[in-house]
Amino acid sequence: MDRTEENRQEYKELQRRVKREVSKAKQKAYDELYTRLDTREGEKDLYRLARQRDRDGKDVQQVRVIKDRDGRVLTSEESVQRRWKEYFEELMNEENEREKKSRSGELCGTENLEKAYDRVPREELWYCMRKSGVAEKYVRVVQDMYERSRTVVRCAVGQTEEFKVEVGLHQGSALSPFLFAIVMDQLSEEVRQESPWTMMFADDIVICSESREQVEENLERWRFALERRGMKVSHSKTEYMCVNEREGSGTVRLHGEEVKKVQEFKYLGSTVQSNGECGKEVKKRVQAGWNGWRKVSGVLCDRKISARIKGKVYRTVVRPAMLYGLETVSLRKRQESELEVAELKMLRFSLGVTRLDRIRNEYIRGTAHVGRLGDKVREARLRWFGHVQRRETVEVRGITMVSSKELFEAFRKIADAYECGKGYKKISKEFVINHYTVQKIIYKWRTFKTTANIARLGTGTASSGWDLGIGW
Repeated sequence: MDRTEENRQEYKELQRRVKREVSKAKQKAYDELYTRLDTREGEKDLYRLARQRDRDGKDVQQVRVIKDRDGRVLTSEESVQRRWKEYFEELMNEENEREKKSRSGELCGTENLEKAYDRVPREELWYCMRKSGVAEKYVRVVQDMYERSRTVVRCAVGQTEEFKVEVGLHQGSALSPFLFAIVMDQLSEEVRQESPWTMMFADDIVICSESREQVEENLERWRFALERRGMKVSHSKTEYMCVNEREGSGTVRLHGEEVKKVQEFKYLGSTVQSNGECGKEVKKRVQAGWNGWRKVSGVLCDRKISARIKGKVYRTVVRPAMLYGLETVSLRKRQESELEVAELKMLRFSLGVTRLDRIRNEYIRGTAHVGRLGDKVREARLRWFGHVQRRETVEVRGITMVSSKELFEAFRKIADAYECGKGYKKISKEFVINHYTVQKIIYKWRTFKTTANIARLGTGTASSGWDLGIGW
């Protein structure tokens, strides 16, 4: 084509037409997308879109180099693959030495096993399965699964060659957690105590005692029982926390090494503080909520998505992260307010409004169809209390639980007492749930059944009821 002025104008006109058609097609596709997201069938597409936008917003760079044993940088693909293979082959076939003699040491606090899944000796696995009563035919089936097992390493430059795995459990197998639970149950049979003195979740172990000497002795017994059977306690992850000021001085040792003392530690996602407070746990719940909000911010901050859909995404992704473990946390009014302030900030960001718009919090929640977080915490506590009521054990650390019939009878009688008494304000069952602990209600009800008079409940705020540990 000749580059004349006429052809140049014709080319520009065609280019403008193509851009308009592309823009119309994109707008039509977006309209269909947002229309589909508003339906029940588009829910999966909604969360898929949120994950895709979260990935697109990250600056991910793959590292294609690695260092060898001597610290030299390897750049060629063959040498990088060979080094990855050597590393994982050594890691997944290393077996701990088994101790035959006990040795006196000192330990207190929480224990964590070192590479627990990768260090289980196969002979111990077969032995523990048979001792637990597993049928021999099932033991042989598992042995066939683990016989001549091989694996590869997938890295940035490709896959390595296959190598044998002769120690540990299969990573990613649905059967491995059950097999590991069998092994830990048999290895700890002689040293394990009842809850709450001993608590185990997979390879994380918490051992409690009333004195430093007792807990040191118990933890040393745990170390010996595990290491003599091929497991290894991680010294770097073992730590202790003292909740008694009189026991605050002194050091704790594990197998001759001093154990790090901490003022807080995290177990099963919850933070436990030595002073019994829950401020750190509340702050971490707020941070977890913001982390979840950022992952779906590509959807929550999209102005073309309706407020109803944003509220649904918030309730299913962000709020569960904030409420995790709060059923048993003794929240004060100030801490509950801190959680609600963080929630309202997220909702205002999602709806595109600020404090300068002077929109009341009730309208923000109503637009997003999100209830008050404090009410959801209390609902979770009631749900948790129902689980505790239905458990077989009826006494937990000296707290005698009562039947649901007796509990709600207490609610009714206390409310009636407030209605009939002179000068007493009328209260409802919800008021009692929100302001008093279950222990206080049960105590008042049992006092009512044994005496002729009704004692007036305290007039303190909700924060006075949280001190007993299971505030409602």
